Amino acid sequence: MGRVNAHTTEHTTHAHQGVVRVEHLSKTFGPVQAVDHLSFEVGPGRVTGFLGPNGAGKTTTLRMLLGLVRPTSGSATIDGHHYHSIPQPGRVVGAALEAASFHPGRSARDHLRVYAPHIGASDARCDEVLDLVGLSSAANRRAGGFSLGMRQRLGLAATLLGDPKVLLLDEPANGLDPEGIAWLRSFLRYLASEGRTVLISSHVLSEVQQTVDDVIIIARGRLVHASSLAELAELTTKRVLVTSPDVERLDRLVGERWPGQVEAAGIPGSVLISDVDPATVGAAAFGAGLEVHELARRDVGLEDIFLRLTGEPEAPPADGLSAIPTVPATEGGAA
Repeated sequence: MGRVNAHTTEHTTHAHQGVVRVEHLSKTFGPVQAVDHLSFEVGPGRVTGFLGPNGAGKTTTLRMLLGLVRPTSGSATIDGHHYHSIPQPGRVVGAALEAASFHPGRSARDHLRVYAPHIGASDARCDEVLDLVGLSSAANRRAGGFSLGMRQRLGLAATLLGDPKVLLLDEPANGLDPEGIAWLRSFLRYLASEGRTVLISSHVLSEVQQTVDDVIIIARGRLVHASSLAELAELTTKRVLVTSPDVERLDRLVGERWPGQVEAAGIPGSVLISDVDPATVGAAAFGAGLEVHELARRDVGLEDIFLRLTGEPEAPPADGLSAIPTVPATEGGAA
């Protein structure tokens, strides 16, 4: 099982506190295998990115966690229980799986008051969560006049009504402007710092890479990588593209200075050198009297790694990416 959170409590009485666990989970819809023997575990105090291209099975997995879809096989539990067996689920898990819908004539406070009785939350709690998401001043405004960012905040306020230990958010940054994304990033980190488990899905790594501590990456319903974000970043590589009309001298220079770090660039008279910066290569070329027509960074970044792991067909060819391994967080991490 891919385990990306090493900070799960070890006390027996709290072994499942805030833990989201998916074990050998599968779901088929007719001939379509939406989720395929997926296993992972996340725990409190961390923001975990649940990543994969559109159609990878992220939303289906979250819906199975919330009892909205019955698994074909395997299990999905929160706090060691299936969602339907949790006595007061709204006090354990808060979820937003799609854009929240609002009655345009209803105020933000009244919107929350509709949901509060089902969760066992008071009117005072409605005001508390509006304050938490920065909407106190708009509590009496009609939601129909809210911007997208304000609607996202109101939807998040609804998930917090029961003061849940676990938050499951499907594409929470979708459609937000840079200011809204910055606010969401800091707020999710604040929630995790309170000891909550925060699991957010996205199909774009760059959208969440400054937010998450850990990543679970799936493609075609299967786990392809689970680790901390820092461990994923270790797969990135600094590279420099060098092009010269003097192919013989170029080959001699790179062979002497960077043996084992050179690969073909697929262009005559060009090579890619790993783990070096352009200034170092430029200085060496100048010292060797090598005429250089191009000297540019061609790093393998996090987004390149993500696209390679998920096998995105729209990913542009990137030399050297075929060597990037799938690295599960623990043994058995790849489903």
